[in-house]
Amino acid sequence: MDITYDYYRIFYYVAKYKSFTHAAQILMSSQPNVTRSMNNLEKQLGVKLFNRSNRGVTLTAEGKMLYEHVSIAFEQLRTAEDELLNGDGLSSGSITISASETALHVMLLPVLKDFHSAYPQIHIRIQNHSTQTALDSLRNGVADLAVVTTPTHIRRPLKETKLRDFREVCVCGRRYEFLSRSRHHLSELTEYPYISLAKDTMTYEFFTEYFYHNGIDMQPDIEVATADQMPAVLLCDLGYGFVPEVLLETHAGKDRLYEIPLYEEVPLRSICMVEDTGRTLTTAAAELKKMLLASSGPQA
Repeated sequence: MDITYDYYRIFYYVAKYKSFTHAAQILMSSQPNVTRSMNNLEKQLGVKLFNRSNRGVTLTAEGKMLYEHVSIAFEQLRTAEDELLNGDGLSSGSITISASETALHVMLLPVLKDFHSAYPQIHIRIQNHSTQTALDSLRNGVADLAVVTTPTHIRRPLKETKLRDFREVCVCGRRYEFLSRSRHHLSELTEYPYISLAKDTMTYEFFTEYFYHNGIDMQPDIEVATADQMPAVLLCDLGYGFVPEVLLETHAGKDRLYEIPLYEEVPLRSICMVEDTGRTLTTAAAELKKMLLASSGPQA
């Protein structure tokens, strides 16, 4: 399908400002020309991109999907222009990182802090996803890099580089604190409510295998959507669950989580950086990659 670049450029500004009139002003065009171009784009794509009303326009689901890709493409074009004009590629531009929640808190945020301090002119966009969604975002060209937790099940052209290992520990809130006073077999905990991440996460898959390996059919009593919700639910004394060991330090005060020692050791997991080898990284993305590798130490 041969669609003129101008249509996508006009679409970008209409979607960004949610106004045909505003887009026309930015593009130094007329509102009828902008409207005509968008009607033609919708006809060529065979989908409705905008919901029109007297108060402006909003994107349909298809429009939002298209804008996600088009906005990244425009930012990449600007970044390429900046690199050619400025020479170093680190004086302006943007970078998009897609990350799973555990990888974000355990590994990525400290590196982004250093990156932003060194290159404050670079606009950073963080997409917080499950591992699979983060990889889809990278595969579809929406993200420059992905930082996620294993298992990943990637295949070419994606390439995975391990950054660091981490271990998850079994924990509970004050109500079940008595469980922390002695070591238990995993089977002994089945009489207590178990809290896990949702079925569409790699963490759920990981612990399903862990329970199965130890002769138990994992049946969560409560499922939470994100890793951030896990400590809060545990602190409300709704049961026991697993969190990265490093996060215990943030729950060591009055409202604390208690580790339940287990005989069955939880296997190590890894935080990985994933890149698309079929695309060339921008200078900013390449610099962030270098900082991620440096922060991983000898494990990488």
